[in-house]
Order: sequence, then C-alpha cells, then structure tokens
Amino acid sequence: MTDQPDFKDTVFLPKTDFPMKAGLAQKEPAIAARWAEMDLYGKLREKRKGRERFILHDGPPYANGDIHMGHAMNKVLKDIIVRSQSLLGKDAPYIPGWDCHGLPIEWKIEEEYRKKKLNKDEVPAAEFRAECRAYAEKWVAVQRAQFERLGVMGDWEDPYLTMKFDAEATIVGELLKFAQSGQLYRGAKPVMWSPVEKTALAEAEVEYEDVTSTQIDVAFEIVEAPNAPELVGAHAVIWTTTPWTIPVNQALAYGPEVEYVLAEISGRSFLVALALLPAFARRMGYQGLKAANTDAEFSQGVIDLPNASTLIKGSQLAGAVARHPMHHLGGFFAKPRPFLPGDFVTTDAGTGLVHMAPDHGEDDFELCKANGINPVFAVDGDGKYREDWLWLGGQGSVINPKFVSKDGPICTDLREAGGLLAASDDFKHSYPHSWRSKAKIIFRCTPQWFIPMDKAQESGVVDLDGGVLPTAVATGNGPTLREIALDAIAHTRWVPERSTNRIRSMVEGRPDWVISRQRAWGVPIALYVNRKTGDYLVDPAVNARIVEAFRAGGADAWFGADHQALLGTDYDLNDYEVVNDILDVWFDSGSTHSFVIEGRYGEGVRADLYIEGSDQHRGWFQSSLLESCGTRGQAPYGAVLTHGFALDGQGKKMSKSLGNVVDPLKIIAESGSDILRVWVASTDYFDDVRIGKEVLAGSSDAYRKLRNTFRYLLGALSDFTEEERVAPADMPELERYMLHRLAELDAEMRSVVDKSAGSENWLEFSRYTRALMDFANSDLSAFFFDIRKDCLYCDAPSDPKRRAYRTVLDTLFHALVRYAAPIIPFTAEEVWQSRYPDPDDSVHFLDWPEVDADWLDEGLGEKWANLRAKRDEVNEAIEPLRREKIVRSSLEADVTMGELVAAGDVDFAELAIVARVEMGVGDGITVKPSDWHKCGRCWRLLPEVTDDGALCDRCDDVLKA
Repeated sequence: MTDQPDFKDTVFLPKTDFPMKAGLAQKEPAIAARWAEMDLYGKLREKRKGRERFILHDGPPYANGDIHMGHAMNKVLKDIIVRSQSLLGKDAPYIPGWDCHGLPIEWKIEEEYRKKKLNKDEVPAAEFRAECRAYAEKWVAVQRAQFERLGVMGDWEDPYLTMKFDAEATIVGELLKFAQSGQLYRGAKPVMWSPVEKTALAEAEVEYEDVTSTQIDVAFEIVEAPNAPELVGAHAVIWTTTPWTIPVNQALAYGPEVEYVLAEISGRSFLVALALLPAFARRMGYQGLKAANTDAEFSQGVIDLPNASTLIKGSQLAGAVARHPMHHLGGFFAKPRPFLPGDFVTTDAGTGLVHMAPDHGEDDFELCKANGINPVFAVDGDGKYREDWLWLGGQGSVINPKFVSKDGPICTDLREAGGLLAASDDFKHSYPHSWRSKAKIIFRCTPQWFIPMDKAQESGVVDLDGGVLPTAVATGNGPTLREIALDAIAHTRWVPERSTNRIRSMVEGRPDWVISRQRAWGVPIALYVNRKTGDYLVDPAVNARIVEAFRAGGADAWFGADHQALLGTDYDLNDYEVVNDILDVWFDSGSTHSFVIEGRYGEGVRADLYIEGSDQHRGWFQSSLLESCGTRGQAPYGAVLTHGFALDGQGKKMSKSLGNVVDPLKIIAESGSDILRVWVASTDYFDDVRIGKEVLAGSSDAYRKLRNTFRYLLGALSDFTEEERVAPADMPELERYMLHRLAELDAEMRSVVDKSAGSENWLEFSRYTRALMDFANSDLSAFFFDIRKDCLYCDAPSDPKRRAYRTVLDTLFHALVRYAAPIIPFTAEEVWQSRYPDPDDSVHFLDWPEVDADWLDEGLGEKWANLRAKRDEVNEAIEPLRREKIVRSSLEADVTMGELVAAGDVDFAELAIVARVEMGVGDGITVKPSDWHKCGRCWRLLPEVTDDGALCDRCDDVLKA
C-alpha cells in the first residue's frame, strides 16, 4: 500500500478564538467594568423607554456584614427574572435597596461600645445615631460591590436607602396616614420583648429554638368556693415553664367543661384535671396518691377512676378564690386570686388550671382585662423586677437560667412557703429568641403604639392633605385592615401557589401590629399626644410641616426640632407629649413601595413582583401588605414569589459553629459568578436547596457543556454571510426538524418567563435552565452537531445541505445566546462580542429571539422522535464492538435491522453515523465491521473508495472545485 496524501488542510474545520477554558474569575471583572463604563443599565433604560414596564421591587437586606449565600441566591434570582423580562422587550428597571435602620445595626455599634467599656446610654443620642448611619453607609458600599460582582444589573448609582432623608420623610408620611384615618392607638398589652436589647420585637425578628427549661407545680390555697364548698382549704395546682411569672400572678384560669378531681397527698388535697392526674403524680414522684373520699390508689402511673361524687365540674369553680403562695408578704400578694373561666384552658399538658399574669401573656391579658384586672408592670425593660416590688425587687434577669432554676430564689422562696410541689430543670420545648442577640425573649406588657387589625376604618384611606383616597382596585374590600389584607391576598398571585395558605393563615391569626420600638436608630413616631385626653393630634397642616422637616433634615430633625414651630400657632407645646419611640423597622421596609415604586414611577403604580425567602410571609411580604392595605386599600404587588433557604451539601443549616458555611464570595473568586448563577437557576428554589462541592461540581460541568456548545457554534459560523442563508422550505428534513425543536424549546422558555402565557410554570427557572441545557446537550451536541459535522467539515461551502445547516446554526446561535443571557450574563456577553465585537453594543440590549410558529410541525416531530429512538438502539448495539475494539468508531460498522417505516427517504446510515444500513432483515439489530474502505478526507467507509486513504466521490469533487 502506498502512502496516501494528508487531506487535513482541505477540511473546513470550525474557526474561533473563543477559548474552551472559561477563566471566569479573571474575565468577569473586566466585563463588569466595561458595562459600568458604557453605562449598560442607563442605555438599556433608554432603549426600553416607552415599552410595557415590569417592576420587580427589591426587598431590602440589612446593611451589615458581607453577603452570605442567602443574599447571593436571592439577588441572582431577582436578576435572572429582571433580565428575562427585559429580554421579552419590556422596560424592566431594578432599583436595589437597603434597610438601614433598626436593631441589627444598633447592636453592632453597641458591640463596639462594649469592647471599649462604654455604655450606650451614656453616649449622646445624636452621636450614636451618626455612628449607626456611618456604619450603614460603609456596608452599603461593601455589599453593593459584592452584588455587582454577582452580575446583578441595576441602578447602583441611585439605590434606595431607608435612611435617606426623602425616604424617612415618606415613611413618617405613611405613618401619619394611619394616624389621620384613625388606624393607630397607644395601649398597654403584652408584646414580645428582648431584655437584652431592651425593646419590643416584631414576630419577624424572633426565631424559635429548642431549650431545656425549669418546670414547676405550684399550690394556690382555695379560700372561697361558693359552688363547691368542699374545695375550701384544698390547693389548686398550676404548672408552668416560666417560674418568673409567679411573682406577677393575679388569677387562675379553669376550663368550664374540664373535669377536675381532688387528689390527697400527706393530708393535703390538690385540685387538678382528672385527665392530667397521672402526669401530675409522676412529677410529684409520689407512689401513694389517693383520690379524695375513695380508696382508689395511684401506683406506677395507673389509677382507678374515683367515684362520681369526687369529681368537680369546671363550671363549679365560678366564683372561687385562692390566695397567692407568697400572700404573707402582704400588699399585692395578699390580694385574692379569682378563678376565671378560660376557653383556652385544655388538658393537653399541665394540670388543667392556668395561672394568670396579665403582664406576660396574651390570653392572660385579655381574660384579666375582661374581668377588671390590670397589668402591674413588675418587670423592667432589662428583665429585672422593679426595685419596689415586694418579692425579689431589683433581682433578675428573668431569662437567667440560674435565677429561675429549681434551686434559684423563686423556687427557694416558694418551697419555704410551702407552695412548691415539684420542680425540675429538664423540660424540653421550643422557645422564642431574638434573632439578633440569640437571647431568650419574654412577653412583657408595656405601653406601645399599635395598628389595629380589626377596627373598622372610620374615614377610609386618607392622604396627608386630609382628603380621602379612592381604593385603587374595586374588589369589595371589607372595612377592617384584616379583611382588606385577606381580600388583597386573594387577588394576588402567589408562587408557588401553596404559599397562599401560609400568608393567609398568618394574617388571619395575627394580633394588632405593634409598631413602636424603644431604640434610637430609626424613624421616630412623629406624634404629639394631648396630655389631658391621651389623644394624638390629627392636623393635616401640622403633619405636612413634620414631613417637610424630615425631608430637609431626616429623622434627626424630630429629636432636635423646634416642636412649637412644627405645631404652629394653633397649639401650645406644653399641652402635648412629644413621642420619641421609633418605628418598627418592618414599617420602614413595608413602606418602601411608596418612595421607590410610586416615588419613581408615579402614584398608584404597583410592583409586578416581590421576591424573598419563605420567612418573609411574616416579615416583608406581610408588613408591605398591611402598610399598603391600610393606606391604599390594596396590596403593593401583583405577584409574590417565595424561595427556600440555602443549606450545605448535606442539607444542614449553615452555621459558623458547625464550620459548614459556603461562602459565595469564595466561589466567585475561585470559579466565577456565572457558575454560582447556574446553580441558582438550576435549583428547585421553591424549597430549601443544597450547595456544596459536589453540587457546584455539577453546576460547573453543566456550564462547561453549554460553553462548549457556544464555542462550536462560533467556530462553525465563522465567515457566515446572509448570502448563504436558505429558506426553511428548502432545507433538508433534519434541519426542519431542528427548527421544530427550537420552536418547542421557545414555547417552554416562554412559559417560564412570560406571565401573559398563563402557564403554571411562570418563574420556574429550574425548568427554563434544564430545558436549555438539555437542548444544548441532547438535541445539539449529541445529535444535530454529531450528525452534521461531516457535512460541515467536508461538503463544499456552496452545497445546499451545508448552507442549510449553517443557516440553522445561525438561528440557533441567536436564540441560545439570548436564552442564556439572563442565566450567565458574563459568558453570554463574551459569546456575543466574540461574534459581533462592538464596544457600544451588548447582548443584554437584545429582545427575545424571533422564532416562527410555522416551524412547529407535530408530524415531523413525531417521525424524528422515532428515528432518534432507533438511532439510540443502533448506538447501543455498536457499543460492545467498540469496547472490544472490533470497530474503532461507528463509521466502521455495518448495521442490519428490521424495516423502519419512519425512515422514509431519510439516509439512516448518515443519521446513525455508520457505514451502511440494511433494512428488512430480521426483527433485531445486528452489527459487524464494514468491508468498505475509508475515505482519506472524510473518513467515511464508502463503496466507491478503492483503498483506505483514497477519496470518495464527494471529496474528490470538492477538491477538484
């Protein structure tokens, strides 16, 4: 055999400078710098001006600390959505924002004070607030750079900050709208209180953790029982896991329908619920318990039911009175403790009798209030009993485990008084903690400002000029804030749909909104309260002056204000108390729609979408809902998306103490933002998601495959011109099938992005990303590219089939680079600039790809689905021969198979990339090495090739031409 010539220089291989190795960590910052230099966001706003607008309102993160994985996941998801809406051709602005007020920032400043041995209360308030502002400014700048590094596109030059003067003025203006419409009151009721931070907390500022507490059983001697005289001298037993509330007890609650029984121990009789008698006895550790007036004996947790005559119906306790076990102290403790009927009393746990401390429980407060019993405010803000309290005055804190333990002063005093029946430090349960300090909280009755949930609105929704505003949407809203909010929930799209139940149940059962905080850094509750009547001043002129003062000087203007000037000549400052509490930070963030959405886009404009984690059903989603419903009669959003939390690779919550924190900044520095974005877009983020080395490796692999798809397209389309384009009608069937598949893909992608499509898949970007990746890998790389590489490399440039292939490749390029742009914006820009270099252009200026609906051909699609399935069977049959090295590639295989009706005039040998196919032979598939020779240029085994290395007819014609 003679040496054959080398034909490799005659093959039309793809040509591109687009690198296979991404180098994202080094490349992305340069792309981001180019975007900033060209003002990508500003130019995009100009290009989209006048088009349909889509507004995603950014929920503000706190301006403290570096971003974590939750931030990254949230911001990337928002950016993907905003970019995809822009791709649809909409004007989709994104205004990033920060929550700058409140406890998280104060706490950080106080930590610095404690390191310096300083007391925050000794620092001038203005100085403290200035330090809080500077701290927030610092972290806004840091987080801004980190979010930009994630590829998040937005108005970073003009973000919204709740501490900007205009924002603070609008926030106080929103508060005054509530005041003017009568939706505000000051009252004393138990609220969640942090003794460590010395302030009231909102539910969204509280997290629950499992703890081990002290449980005690305490005896209250019954001194009066008009409906059951036999009870006089017996002791009513209560059980509690908050021993510190016993010094504030004022009554006992019973269940009217509960059956009680007297149990006799060592000559003393105790009243407990019959159903709870065994559990009570176990806590007592007593083996010789008898039911009064019976011989029934309790042993090992089993007791015979006492005679019916010994049972006490709960209703018989009406009018009964007990005395406090510390009654010998006199004063407050000598007052009688009445028995009160409570429908909340159950036999689930305890003794069936509940001690009532109206200062420290919502049920306690309401029941006692209904019976003329008022709070006594015995526990101060730091968790200690006030100095003049008869028992344990000045002692505490009540959240100190030692103070409330079985050997602590409370239990010791009760034991000495004969009131402590059982005590142990082993009760495990869930208990609320401050999410900031991680310390236990308490329920504490203090004077606070509230927005009522169930008060009928007196004058409708008002503006600051005193006029009534029309409800923006006529939905038949009810007259109370709760009813309006529930109606708004029903008129909002919740994604996923199951989240509707969560927000609805929370609003249905929530108490009045406590909006006051006893802190320094925030927007003050700018009200004047009449010293005689206790009513706050409602005057549109005064309110307007307050708002303007805030606009000029921010919230600080209130604390150093000339209040007489703000009141004007119609009022005397001496007649009014100046309120200095600050607003709940959730009211701040709940008002952002007013100064971000309406402030920038016009009154009455609502956000199309809010997106945050599932915890925001009790946080920002709800505070925004209540604020807007109270001032505008509707929700501030048309739709809400809820996502889960980011967990480590094993599904555990990330924690520094566990050492399992996955840092997004480290991922970006090592692998690039686009890898992290692929992870976000690929996850089922409606639930909690995992991230770790293995998960990220999968994201990197998916990215690499997509990048290689673009690299192939760029190389295959080198020097492509419009003169080469072929009309779809003139294309081979395979090319028309691929256009059909593209049209199917386009519909799938639109179902996720376009709300108007009415799809249940809206905003499910895991579906979007999976469809894109699967199409690139399965339809293109493993199928279309594989089949047509011979055509691309070896056919003449003027060949109609090659021209049709490159025409479809061009169509695919323009579609895929657009589809990918929201997910991997840096790489999409790199791809676009590789083919169309222009310093003033960007892939992110492009609209959704033009995909002709006529490309859909269901018959063609079904035919080729069958052909692809048969092709897979052939490849599977060839694989054993390849493993045994009987054939080196499928091109060397001859295939015999049964008749394939679907093939029609399709060259199935070309489709299967084999030497030849003989059909109509048997039912199965057989494979053997071909005896044909291999063309030296295209490497196909063909009958006309006379010797290995010689040319086939096609290649010979191409070279001659």
